[in-house]
Amino acid sequence: MHGVSWEDWTWDESLFAGAAPYYERGRLPYSPAVADVFEHALGLDGRGRLLDVGCGPGTVARRLAHLFEAVVGLDPDAGMLAEAERLATDQEVANATWVRLRAEELPAGLGRFRVVTFAQSFHWMDRPRVAGVVRTMLEPDGVVVHVDSAHRDLEWEPPLPEAAIEEFRTRWLGKDRRAGQSVRNTSPSGEPDVFAAAGFAAPDVVAVSDRRLLERTIDDLVAERLASSGTAPHLFGERLAEFERELREILAAATPSGLFSVRLPDNILFVYRPVE
Repeated sequence: MHGVSWEDWTWDESLFAGAAPYYERGRLPYSPAVADVFEHALGLDGRGRLLDVGCGPGTVARRLAHLFEAVVGLDPDAGMLAEAERLATDQEVANATWVRLRAEELPAGLGRFRVVTFAQSFHWMDRPRVAGVVRTMLEPDGVVVHVDSAHRDLEWEPPLPEAAIEEFRTRWLGKDRRAGQSVRNTSPSGEPDVFAAAGFAAPDVVAVSDRRLLERTIDDLVAERLASSGTAPHLFGERLAEFERELREILAAATPSGLFSVRLPDNILFVYRPVE
């Protein structure tokens, strides 16, 4: 199935099944400055509503909630929304609502929004359809923001045993990259062209500085793999503990201290405004 790419892939609800409990610990964090940059770059003043499309466990929605009157997090995965609600309660985020829908089901009577965000989610959607619909859901002067974590090609110390991990993944799941009940070996790009076709101007590009040196444990890195669609917990069934144990052994062999560190890159905000 090595030719299967994003154009041929069909979504199903098992895509991130079981991943939600690992997400907060496993995924590399956004910059601590992301909310401040949103506030200043967009002139936010506590008014209006935010729609976070493909919100997962509410990572971005919870971070930005204090900048709006109300926040709506949208995701098709029930586990992700349960985790979002739990974390929002723990963090006393009282103005968030969590809605279980696919992005393709918008507008779904959700109303108008000052800001619509996509954070590590847009590539899973019917992008032309969703971009066109969210344009109709914006208030006057409303914007869409595509949040890019830029967590690619990172330099780890000591180096992660990528070749050993990939051989291990292939041995368990096959050469193709799993995505739900099917496989998907590529992801789309060219977001500015998609938004342009939906009636948006070229994006304003805003950097959110980070550059922290982040220390990660072996358990953190195991959680990172289990928070990914390609190695989501449902893919291992009753052998999940066995998978985790072997992965820990591979990671432990690469670091005598049991720790890895990585310099986090800046995040990038692509701010899209509708063409008048």
